Amino acid sequence: MSNTLIENTMVSAEIPDWSREKKSFFSWDPSRSLLASIRSYQCYSVSGNPLFRLISKAIVLRHRFWSVVTGADIPLNSKLGGGLILPHPNGIVIHPDAVIGPNCLIFQQVTIGTRSGSRPPVIGGHVDIGAGAKILGAIAVGNHANVGANAVVLKDIPAGKNAVGIPARIIGDQ
Repeated sequence: MSNTLIENTMVSAEIPDWSREKKSFFSWDPSRSLLASIRSYQCYSVSGNPLFRLISKAIVLRHRFWSVVTGADIPLNSKLGGGLILPHPNGIVIHPDAVIGPNCLIFQQVTIGTRSGSRPPVIGGHVDIGAGAKILGAIAVGNHANVGANAVVLKDIPAGKNAVGIPARIIGDQ
């Protein structure tokens, strides 16, 4: 069994590892701050409490600030699994209805969106998406899959497989 396979099985595709998103209070970590603003908004906005509704309005301003700092377009109502890591969030665009599983890794300039008239993608758990990749249309990316840098994914990727190229093609197991 290769080291890569051993490492990938240690990270769960179902159970979010919230420690991956944790940051210290005064640290300058724009990507984790952006995610924290999204998580806070989703927590406070569903409450009927007027105070929490007021707090959620302030969180919207915080989200806008971190969106500008990071250059990312991740809506407040995104369906993001826990444990998401955005090492370089610049240029990341995620469709509001796209579903991203737990413990994923998304690099810079990634677009996860729709093609004309299609549903948004569903990304499985513990998926690594390389810089500049485009995942477009009503597709599913399986758990523990990898999407190579600058790949344009237009078809489903099975669990545990790697996809590279334009258009992306499957190139074997991890």
